[in-house]
Amino acid sequence: MDLFTNFPLWSAFAAIIFAQVVKVPIEFIATRKLKWGLVFSTGGMPSSHSAAVAALTTAIGLSEGVGSPYFAISTIFAVIVMFDATGVRRHAGEQAIVLNRLVADFNRFVTEAKMWPEQEPKEKEKKLKELLGHQPIEVFFGGLTGIAISCLIYFFIL
Repeated sequence: MDLFTNFPLWSAFAAIIFAQVVKVPIEFIATRKLKWGLVFSTGGMPSSHSAAVAALTTAIGLSEGVGSPYFAISTIFAVIVMFDATGVRRHAGEQAIVLNRLVADFNRFVTEAKMWPEQEPKEKEKKLKELLGHQPIEVFFGGLTGIAISCLIYFFIL
Protein backbone atom coordinates (compact mmCIF):
# COMPACT_ATOMS: atom_id res chain seq x y z
CA MET A 1 0.00 0.00 0.00
CA ASP A 2 1.25 3.46 -0.85
CA LEU A 3 1.60 5.80 2.13
CA PHE A 4 -0.90 8.34 0.81
CA THR A 5 -3.52 5.71 -0.01
CA ASN A 6 -3.05 3.66 3.16
CA PHE A 7 -6.67 3.48 4.30
CA PRO A 8 -5.99 2.00 7.77
CA LEU A 9 -3.33 4.62 8.53
CA TRP A 10 -5.45 7.60 7.47
CA SER A 11 -8.53 6.22 9.23
CA ALA A 12 -6.60 6.04 12.48
CA PHE A 13 -5.23 9.57 12.03
CA ALA A 14 -8.70 10.90 11.20
CA ALA A 15 -10.13 9.20 14.29
CA ILE A 16 -7.42 10.72 16.52
CA ILE A 17 -7.99 14.20 15.15
CA PHE A 18 -11.78 13.94 15.37
CA ALA A 19 -11.70 12.54 18.93
CA GLN A 20 -9.29 15.23 20.12
CA VAL A 21 -11.22 18.10 18.54
CA VAL A 22 -14.65 16.89 19.70
CA LYS A 23 -13.43 16.92 23.33
CA VAL A 24 -13.68 20.72 23.36
CA PRO A 25 -17.43 21.02 22.61
CA ILE A 26 -18.22 18.01 24.83
CA GLU A 27 -16.37 19.65 27.74
CA PHE A 28 -18.12 22.95 27.01
CA ILE A 29 -21.54 21.28 27.11
CA ALA A 30 -20.66 19.53 30.38
CA THR A 31 -19.00 22.43 32.23
CA ARG A 32 -19.74 25.61 30.24
CA LYS A 33 -15.97 26.17 30.08
CA LEU A 34 -14.12 26.43 26.76
CA LYS A 35 -10.84 24.52 27.14
CA TRP A 36 -8.92 24.56 23.84
CA GLY A 37 -5.99 22.78 25.51
CA LEU A 38 -7.99 19.55 25.45
CA VAL A 39 -7.20 19.25 21.73
CA PHE A 40 -3.59 18.47 22.69
CA SER A 41 -4.24 16.71 26.01
CA THR A 42 -4.66 13.11 27.15
CA GLY A 43 -7.77 11.80 28.84
CA GLY A 44 -11.33 13.00 28.42
CA MET A 45 -14.33 12.01 26.30
CA PRO A 46 -13.96 10.30 23.87
CA SER A 47 -10.69 8.43 24.19
CA SER A 48 -8.59 9.24 21.13
CA HIS A 49 -6.38 6.22 21.85
CA SER A 50 -9.43 3.97 21.67
CA ALA A 51 -10.72 5.80 18.61
CA ALA A 52 -7.38 5.31 16.85
CA VAL A 53 -7.00 1.60 17.53
CA ALA A 54 -10.68 0.92 16.77
CA ALA A 55 -10.40 2.84 13.50
CA LEU A 56 -7.20 0.99 12.61
CA THR A 57 -8.71 -2.41 13.38
CA THR A 58 -11.96 -1.62 11.55
CA ALA A 59 -10.09 -0.35 8.50
CA ILE A 60 -7.90 -3.46 8.40
CA GLY A 61 -10.98 -5.65 8.78
CA LEU A 62 -12.71 -3.83 5.91
CA SER A 63 -9.71 -3.80 3.57
CA GLU A 64 -7.95 -7.09 4.41
CA GLY A 65 -10.82 -9.13 5.85
CA VAL A 66 -11.45 -10.23 9.41
CA GLY A 67 -9.67 -13.53 8.75
CA SER A 68 -6.34 -11.87 7.97
CA PRO A 69 -3.39 -12.01 10.34
CA TYR A 70 -3.21 -8.19 10.18
CA PHE A 71 -6.70 -7.98 11.62
CA ALA A 72 -5.73 -10.39 14.41
CA ILE A 73 -2.62 -8.34 15.27
CA SER A 74 -4.57 -5.09 15.23
CA THR A 75 -7.39 -6.53 17.36
CA ILE A 76 -5.00 -7.69 20.08
CA PHE A 77 -3.20 -4.33 19.93
CA ALA A 78 -6.56 -2.53 20.31
CA VAL A 79 -7.59 -4.65 23.29
CA ILE A 80 -4.27 -3.95 25.05
CA VAL A 81 -4.47 -0.20 24.40
CA MET A 82 -8.09 0.04 25.58
CA PHE A 83 -7.40 -2.08 28.66
CA ASP A 84 -4.41 0.10 29.51
CA ALA A 85 -6.45 3.29 29.06
CA THR A 86 -8.95 2.18 31.70
CA GLY A 87 -6.42 0.51 33.96
CA VAL A 88 -2.84 1.64 34.46
CA ARG A 89 -3.21 5.12 32.96
CA ARG A 90 -6.44 5.83 34.84
CA HIS A 91 -4.92 4.77 38.16
CA ALA A 92 -1.83 6.87 37.49
CA GLY A 93 -4.15 9.86 37.07
CA GLU A 94 -5.90 9.08 40.36
CA GLN A 95 -2.53 8.86 42.09
CA ALA A 96 -1.56 12.22 40.56
CA ILE A 97 -4.65 13.78 42.19
CA VAL A 98 -3.56 12.52 45.63
CA LEU A 99 0.03 13.62 45.08
CA ASN A 100 -1.10 17.09 43.96
CA ARG A 101 -3.14 17.41 47.18
CA LEU A 102 -0.09 16.40 49.22
CA VAL A 103 2.07 18.92 47.40
CA ALA A 104 -0.55 21.65 47.93
CA ASP A 105 -0.70 20.87 51.67
CA PHE A 106 3.07 20.85 51.89
CA ASN A 107 3.27 24.16 50.01
CA ARG A 108 0.86 25.75 52.50
CA PHE A 109 3.18 24.67 55.28
CA VAL A 110 6.24 25.98 53.49
CA THR A 111 4.66 29.44 52.98
CA GLU A 112 5.42 30.06 56.62
CA ALA A 113 9.12 29.39 56.13
CA LYS A 114 11.58 32.26 55.66
CA MET A 115 12.89 31.20 52.24
CA TRP A 116 9.49 30.76 50.58
CA PRO A 117 9.14 34.35 49.25
CA GLU A 118 12.50 34.07 47.50
CA GLN A 119 11.57 31.04 45.37
CA GLU A 120 10.54 31.31 41.74
CA PRO A 121 6.74 31.22 41.15
CA LYS A 122 7.06 28.25 38.79
CA GLU A 123 8.67 26.17 41.53
CA LYS A 124 5.64 26.84 43.73
CA GLU A 125 3.13 25.75 41.12
CA LYS A 126 4.47 22.41 39.83
CA LYS A 127 1.65 19.94 39.33
CA LEU A 128 1.43 16.43 37.96
CA LYS A 129 -0.97 15.82 35.10
CA GLU A 130 -4.10 14.22 36.54
CA LEU A 131 -6.08 13.52 33.37
CA LEU A 132 -4.08 10.56 32.06
CA GLY A 133 -6.44 7.66 31.63
CA HIS A 134 -10.08 7.11 30.84
CA GLN A 135 -13.32 6.03 32.41
CA PRO A 136 -14.66 2.88 30.74
CA ILE A 137 -17.42 4.92 29.06
CA GLU A 138 -14.79 7.20 27.47
CA VAL A 139 -12.97 4.17 26.06
CA PHE A 140 -16.27 2.72 24.79
CA PHE A 141 -17.21 5.92 22.96
CA GLY A 142 -13.64 6.29 21.67
CA GLY A 143 -13.93 2.81 20.18
CA LEU A 144 -17.31 3.64 18.61
CA THR A 145 -15.84 6.86 17.22
CA GLY A 146 -12.98 4.98 15.56
CA ILE A 147 -15.27 2.37 14.05
CA ALA A 148 -17.60 5.07 12.71
CA ILE A 149 -14.74 7.11 11.21
CA SER A 150 -13.29 4.07 9.39
CA CYS A 151 -16.69 3.05 8.06
CA LEU A 152 -17.45 6.59 6.86
CA ILE A 153 -14.13 6.82 5.05
CA TYR A 154 -14.43 3.33 3.57
CA PHE A 155 -18.02 3.62 2.35
CA PHE A 156 -18.18 7.32 1.39
CA ILE A 157 -14.65 8.40 0.42
CA LEU A 158 -12.85 5.34 -1.00
